[in-house]
Amino acid sequence: MSRLLKRFATAPSPPVPARELTAVSADGSRLHVEVHGPAGAPAVVLAHGWTCSTHFWAAQIRELAADHRVVAYDQRGHGRTPAVARAGHTTEALADDLEAVLTAALEPGERAVLAGHSMGGMTLMAAAGRPGFAEHAAAAVLCSTGSSRLVAESLVVPMRAGGLRTRLTGAILGSRAPLGPVTPVSKGILRYATMGPGTAPERVTECARIVHACPRPTRVAWARVLAGLDLDAGVREMRLPTAVVAGTADRLTPIVHARALAASLPECVGLTELAGMGHMTPVEAPEAVTAEIRRLADNQLRRTAPALPDARRKQEENA
Repeated sequence: MSRLLKRFATAPSPPVPARELTAVSADGSRLHVEVHGPAGAPAVVLAHGWTCSTHFWAAQIRELAADHRVVAYDQRGHGRTPAVARAGHTTEALADDLEAVLTAALEPGERAVLAGHSMGGMTLMAAAGRPGFAEHAAAAVLCSTGSSRLVAESLVVPMRAGGLRTRLTGAILGSRAPLGPVTPVSKGILRYATMGPGTAPERVTECARIVHACPRPTRVAWARVLAGLDLDAGVREMRLPTAVVAGTADRLTPIVHARALAASLPECVGLTELAGMGHMTPVEAPEAVTAEIRRLADNQLRRTAPALPDARRKQEENA
């Protein structure tokens, strides 16, 4: 067996959900939702980033699902959630989708810790003023994300800040060129752009497999949205305990974004700067990210389970 086949053969399988749901968003888009862990346990909701999927949260799901009900979903066009028309790629749609997931996976009035990585964090910011967010969000973790000036602040292109660097960065991130198969060259490019220099090879491979699986139209469409992102007002709407986590070696969303978020959030409960880590912090530093989610869950969620199973679960079990 080749060295490559051995690596894939020994890679851990993604966690198997206890159940799967379909959430229907405001425009009719159907979202793939997974629920892991014991029924009635304190809830955590995970929103992944651009070009990723529920598999990106595998380490957090494995750890947290032992004593939490972990809800993870595929953003529109990613993973097992179908693609949408071009008009469906907006921050408003991201907020609609999150509200739909919260309604589908949680009981009325039930509160959860929400964690978002990269575009997932932007999803939380976009939804911060929504009724569904206020009803269900007890606390939040913003991981390797920013609210505006993403392309202008990016360090992917190694040159002085300015208009030329911004244009080149936008062209690279929004390129329609296919990513192709996962190769040593493609992994090297991904590591440079999105991960710290000391990231373990198996974690680079894990991220590459996830990112390369993202359909090209989805990757391009969301790149255009992120290029014009302005969610500064959404940050100010996040009136709940919010932790910020970021890598100091993040070229895609540099640490200046995390520091700006921590300074602007109404109830920031901590900024964790992970030395030498890049943009893919839930994979690069899974223990640190999981610990921050668990800390907020321990502090903000009731540890007691409801006395009776919810009516919706009964209906699903009898279907």
